[in-house]
Amino acid sequence: NASVTVNPYSSGRLVEFLVESGAHVEKGQVIATLDSDTEVIAQDRAKVALQDAQAKLVRVKSLRASNAATAVAVADAEVVLANAKLALRDAELALQRRSIVAPIAGVVGILPIAAGNYVTSQSAVATLDDRSSILVEFWVPERFAAAVKIGAQLSATPIANPNKAYSGTVSAIDNRIDEASRTLLVKAKIANPADSLRAGMSFQISMKFPGDSYPAVSPLAIQWGSDGAYIWAIVDGKAKRLAVRIIQRNTETVLVDAPIVSGDMVVTEGTQSVSEGGEVAIAGEQLRAADADG
Repeated sequence: NASVTVNPYSSGRLVEFLVESGAHVEKGQVIATLDSDTEVIAQDRAKVALQDAQAKLVRVKSLRASNAATAVAVADAEVVLANAKLALRDAELALQRRSIVAPIAGVVGILPIAAGNYVTSQSAVATLDDRSSILVEFWVPERFAAAVKIGAQLSATPIANPNKAYSGTVSAIDNRIDEASRTLLVKAKIANPADSLRAGMSFQISMKFPGDSYPAVSPLAIQWGSDGAYIWAIVDGKAKRLAVRIIQRNTETVLVDAPIVSGDMVVTEGTQSVSEGGEVAIAGEQLRAADADG
């Protein structure tokens, strides 16, 4: 979900790595240290200066109590003390930054540099990948752009392992269609609790979108004439020929585009004896209701 290259705040000699490649680290954990002798000395000097400023302020206040020092002298001593505190904080921060910490929780990649090398703030000392979930980018055809929503479910199948599918959700959608490809950039988040997925893997993405609804009839109801496919519908006990457009053939039903609805009766047997406007006797399984669930 996140990949970070770790750089030191400042230049120096890389003294030690405290983690190894493949190790999991927490956010804020120290992963390496730089030489810090100069910073330690600066911190000790700042501590001494702070102690001296505190002692001087105590003496000046004591003298002020006996009118041997002015109010200005007390104020000056307080300023010196405040600056000494800031100097100590600055020295502590400089020393703290000699420790290189993990900015995110994740897994350490192959370490690109060895201890003992001189590094700068531009040097990459480690890479971290948060693999608790994987972020996948894919492109959706323009005609489906309006159907893609944040939080929509999808299935992701690794190209390297086509027998394994992972569930995910859409986490981000671009705000415009790419003019060259006429596609929309979408990002999805896939949970990776078993740590079996890696950044950079390729996936085949499957999403389901609501489609148009069509009535389904028995394949036996479909008849063919010189002008195409048709069915015999039963209206008020009489046969009525209706032209149909076949949408999809399934194992037991055929989806058709026709002016019928669920519950309408159509002829499935004895069609050779049916004529337009002729009366039809309903017996047994000779007629079956059109089913809109196809």
